[in-house]
Amino acid sequence: MTIPSVNIGVVGHVDHGKTTLVNALTGTWTDRHSEEIKRGISIRLGYADATFYKCEGCSGSDAFSTRTECPGCNGRGKPFRSISFVDAPGHETLMATMLSGSALMDGAMLVISASEKCPQPQTKEHLMALELVGISKIVIVQNKIDVVSQTEAIANYEQIRAFVKGTIAENAPIIPVSAQKGINMGALVEALDAIIPEPKRDPEAQPVMLVARSFDVNKPGSNWNEIKGGVIGGSLIRGNLREGEDIEIRPGRQLQVENRIRWEPIITTITSINAGSKKVDVATPGGLLGIGTKLDPALTKSDALAGQVVGHPGKLPPVWDRLKCRVTLMERVVGATSELAIEPLKHNEPLMLSVGTAVTVGVVTNTKKDTVEIHLKRPVCADLGARIAISRQVGARWRLIGMGVLAE
Repeated sequence: MTIPSVNIGVVGHVDHGKTTLVNALTGTWTDRHSEEIKRGISIRLGYADATFYKCEGCSGSDAFSTRTECPGCNGRGKPFRSISFVDAPGHETLMATMLSGSALMDGAMLVISASEKCPQPQTKEHLMALELVGISKIVIVQNKIDVVSQTEAIANYEQIRAFVKGTIAENAPIIPVSAQKGINMGALVEALDAIIPEPKRDPEAQPVMLVARSFDVNKPGSNWNEIKGGVIGGSLIRGNLREGEDIEIRPGRQLQVENRIRWEPIITTITSINAGSKKVDVATPGGLLGIGTKLDPALTKSDALAGQVVGHPGKLPPVWDRLKCRVTLMERVVGATSELAIEPLKHNEPLMLSVGTAVTVGVVTNTKKDTVEIHLKRPVCADLGARIAISRQVGARWRLIGMGVLAE
């Protein structure tokens, strides 16, 4: 298997078959958390890798698959590309998790069930999120075609076409599949390969890795001399990282000094790098990585470092506890049953902001025309010009209302 070089997000309404689709493509069930298994929904971001194969003895979509053995002629397929999938939760209460995952995505599959009227609330909200964060390489997957009649599937297809008209996904292909039965997977692989190419990246730039997960991999009762350092997971957006290098993690850890809270960067050393289930010496941009460190595992357990940024010491983007943003608000709230008009941002209003993989809450301290200043409860590490997804409380939920660009 080659090392994955592109991340494809899997988004859409709850229970439309996103995790089942990832399993059909990769053989990995991404809901591993005990609460996810119990409730039957994704709660955290899920990850899985797949290699695309092409059979030289078959033609058209029949030639494509994610398995070595060609499903069409039982011949041997030739591996030509590896992909990392980011499985985002579809439940409305988990929109912040979906937004943090979108920072890693080079393209996306928008999964829509053929067995429900289109669009459902989070189908709308997830498509709007892709549009706001600038993800334009989209393949629409019409799932569950095995549980509807042909007439119903065609009617649903027309609903999907009408729904995406005028959006960033207007020209996206719609691939009908059954993830449960593995129907039409070849056509989906062919579309993903054609629509989501590997983006141009700069391996010579200073490395920047966005952290989406962090773990303590030690089992309870491990001997002290067998304890492994904390592991961070995410994706390099530029540059390279090497085993044995020192790295800095920003904003780092929270310290309280004389009744004041401040954040201190963490410096540690890379002890191992895993990419595409392989141990490698050098991490390159694209795909999902697991980086072993010398950190105390207590610092990394339960995704404690999610939202942080990793790079060479002293070379990372600035850390901000106040943001000045140029803001563009949508006209209406999407994702809720009643689509209320979006009012301008107000002084002292609390907002939820998604910056890279970080999700933080801030309070509006100043508003001028299309520019706002926001004081953050938790600082973020980001470049000038970074896109920021903005959500406000509507009823009892955070709802996506627009985007900002970090100005200073």
